[in-house]
Amino acid sequence: MVQKNKPPPAAKIGAPAVPKRRGRPRAYEPDVALGKALDLFRRAGFAATSLDDLSAATGMNRPSLYGAFGDKRELYIKSYRRYRDDARAAMGAVFRDEAPLRQRLERIYAIALDIYLSGEAGPRGCFTVMTAGSEAVSDPAIRAMVLEGLTELDKAFANCFRLAKERGELAGSADTTALAHLASSTIHTIAIRARACVPRKELEAIVKGALDVMCGPK
Repeated sequence: MVQKNKPPPAAKIGAPAVPKRRGRPRAYEPDVALGKALDLFRRAGFAATSLDDLSAATGMNRPSLYGAFGDKRELYIKSYRRYRDDARAAMGAVFRDEAPLRQRLERIYAIALDIYLSGEAGPRGCFTVMTAGSEAVSDPAIRAMVLEGLTELDKAFANCFRLAKERGELAGSADTTALAHLASSTIHTIAIRARACVPRKELEAIVKGALDVMCGPK
């Protein structure tokens, strides 16, 4: 006996339809949104960046911004922390390396220039030098972060020079603290000049001159 194909069961009348789940827009992902806010603060600074600017850049309305990050100041601080974490991750391995001093410093400055010269709308420079330093004047929390970052960089450079001195790459009379301050100052000056659109070749020439002073002519 041949069985006829049974039609599919009819949907139950009155059964609620299962709503389709919509994917969460990428702009609402905290890490992505924070990166966009960071780009905006680096380009325009704190005062010139409005909540409307941040909303447009991140794709989040004001209530969503407040819910995810707090007020504008909190978002600025989180952006600055993100910037520092990214820079630390980019340079940390080189600072911990035991390559010859000049080679290590050349790599550190090359990474710094990559950071400072990045940006679709033009070189963005350094968050610390270009915007956080200004906010540090009136905001104790930001001031503490800036000082912490400057001290951390000085110590990292000092360790480089100390190791080089122990290995005989520097004279026994070399002042590793003074050299560290000079190395940090070079970082700061190329950050400022990068933001002023000085060409990379000219910035690299400044770095080479500083390295000749700190390490001796190549």
